[in-house]
Amino acid sequence: MAVVIRTEKEIELIRTAGKIVGRILKKLREFADVGVTTAQLANVSDEIIAEEKALALFRGVKNPSASFDFPASICTSINEQVVHGIPSERKLADGDIVSIDCGVKLKGFCGDAAVTLMIGRVKSEVRRLVQVTREVLEIAVAETKPGRLWSDVARRMQQHAEKAGFGVVRDYVGHGIGRQMHEDPKLPNFVSEELLRNDILLRKGMILAVEPMINLGTWKVKVLADGWTVVTADRKPAAHFEHTLAVMKQNAAVLTEPE
Repeated sequence: MAVVIRTEKEIELIRTAGKIVGRILKKLREFADVGVTTAQLANVSDEIIAEEKALALFRGVKNPSASFDFPASICTSINEQVVHGIPSERKLADGDIVSIDCGVKLKGFCGDAAVTLMIGRVKSEVRRLVQVTREVLEIAVAETKPGRLWSDVARRMQQHAEKAGFGVVRDYVGHGIGRQMHEDPKLPNFVSEELLRNDILLRKGMILAVEPMINLGTWKVKVLADGWTVVTADRKPAAHFEHTLAVMKQNAAVLTEPE
C-alpha cells in the first residue's frame, strides 16, 4: 500500500475539483423531484462539468464484469440500488430515495462525493435510514484526525449504523483519492480481521474519499446483469453518502462542499 501525502497546494487543487462536485450535488438536490428522470439529472451534471471545463471521472470507467464502459457523469441508485446505478429514462416516484454519486477531475486532481435524496413522501423507516447514514458520514468526518487508526473511525461508523438496526455494506468501501479517482488506502466502513492486520494510521496530508453505504436490511449485496448496478440482496432500500476529506494538522477538512 502506497499512500500519497499531499502538499497544501495539492490539497487546494483537490478542493477546487471538490467544489465542483459539491456544486453539482447542490443543484441536483434542488432539481430532483417526482417525475424527473435520472437521465435529466445526468444532463444537469454534464452542463456544470462542461461549464467548469472539468472531466467527468465516472464516464468511460471500465469494468471487466460489464459489457460496456460506464456511460454517465453520475451514478443514480434508486431504492434497493446501493451504488453504480446508471442514469436512464426512469422517472423518480413519490416515496423514492436516490443516491447520486459524482466525481470530477480538474487540473490533474479529483474530487468525489455522494448524497442520498428523498423524493416526496418517504416512509418513516427509510427516512431514518437516510438520516442515520448521513450521521455515519458525519461521525467519520469528526473522528478523522492525524495519529488515529482507521479501525477506530470505522468502528464508530459501524456501531452507529448497527445500533440503529441497519446493515453496513462489506463489498464496497471508501478509498484514497488524488490524481486518480481510486488510490490507496482502502477505507472500510466496518472493522474486520483484515483491517486490524493491516490498519491505517492517519497522517496529515492524506486525502480520503469516505463513503458509508448502509442498508435497511442485510449488509449483503448483488450485482445486476448489467454488470454495474449493485442492489441489496433482500431488495430493501439502501443509502449512500460520501465526502472527500483531507487529514489536516488537527482534524479533517471537507473538500467537496460547494462554495
